[in-house]
Amino acid sequence: MNEKNAVRINPHFLKLRAGYLFPEIARRTAAFKKQHPEAEIIRLGIGDVTRPLTPAILEAFHRAVDEMGRKESFRGYGPEQGYPFLRKAIVENDYRARGIEIESDEVFISDGSKCDTGNIGDIFSLENRVAVQDPVYPVYVDTNVMAGRTGPAGDDGRFRGIIYLPCTAENDFLPPLPEERPDLIYLCSPNNPTGTVLPRSALERWVAYAREHRSVILFDAAYEAFITNPDLPHSIYEVEGAREVAIEFRSFSKNAGFTGVRCAFTIVPKSLQAIGPDGETHSLHPLWNRRHCTKFNGVSYPVQRAAEAIYSEAGKAEVAELVGYYLRNAAVIRKGLSNAGLHVFGGVHAPYIWVRVPPGFDSWSFFDFLLEKAHVVGTPGSGFGPAGEGYFRLSAFGEADQVNEAVERIRRCLENLPR
Repeated sequence: MNEKNAVRINPHFLKLRAGYLFPEIARRTAAFKKQHPEAEIIRLGIGDVTRPLTPAILEAFHRAVDEMGRKESFRGYGPEQGYPFLRKAIVENDYRARGIEIESDEVFISDGSKCDTGNIGDIFSLENRVAVQDPVYPVYVDTNVMAGRTGPAGDDGRFRGIIYLPCTAENDFLPPLPEERPDLIYLCSPNNPTGTVLPRSALERWVAYAREHRSVILFDAAYEAFITNPDLPHSIYEVEGAREVAIEFRSFSKNAGFTGVRCAFTIVPKSLQAIGPDGETHSLHPLWNRRHCTKFNGVSYPVQRAAEAIYSEAGKAEVAELVGYYLRNAAVIRKGLSNAGLHVFGGVHAPYIWVRVPPGFDSWSFFDFLLEKAHVVGTPGSGFGPAGEGYFRLSAFGEADQVNEAVERIRRCLENLPR
């Protein structure tokens, strides 16, 4: 082969030394199932919902599909940014109802907050320094590695060029302010994977820090619907001045069961600015609008009508019941594992339970132990970053009977461990 004329790959992908976390979990689980076909595996690893779409959502979905079958109501390409009816519903219910002023054209409808948190880097220079919570949702790190915003990973798993903010039991899993200035700061609250929520005081510190240092906060609020304490903020825009320093990401995946339907949204305020190569300040809103319209053709009309139904009176009640169902599962896991002697975190205002693994285990060996002995699948904490080593994540997204069975299986396994 003539290497001089060969097609070149993006070398930054080669920095990712292992497969993406969740495919690796699926690979190990499939290998175990092949060897033990009789095993009844309970999956509490990937945060995928199990409850079906609710009646109000389903009715709106069907109605919109029927519209697509009639000439007079058929729709082709819709607005890339989202239909006005959904953007307006989001503004009125998620923001103005909480005293937050957001304009409809600051809302961008997409097919998932995972996509948007990964794609948002397109509008920022590769020279920007990134800070992430550690442990962290892998997409924040991996997409910046792929883009070329980092160096290679060290022996400790940390990528050169990324500022890691360790979140541990000792600091209540709250990210400390960085000692060196980052340009882009990823925050997730309620947090995936630790299940903790940033209190208002912490968000106020971060907004003040970003304003002082001219940083941009990328705030992932995909799980805000699980917050039940009225004193905890659902949006970073509840903090004064956040519109000038923050982009917010939200999703319908976990509150309304849209993981297979795909619909989410991102808020990019017009007042949020950054420096261009000319040294002048530029609004990020038109840049994201251009990126969105260039690389995305919009979420389908029936899906957006289904999402709009979430904000109807019936839809709100049904979604509240869905969220409550998963929070009850979380309470069962939290209580059961705590009673079994494990140190348990999260699971109160989030669908994730963060567990310190027993002595003698690391994250992946505990994964293998639970898979082999209890036939339960969770997520190794080390897959979320170096600070996740020694921890394990369990998801409350499952059927209640299986959640109860999984907790009982884990309890029995733990009883047989040497003390």
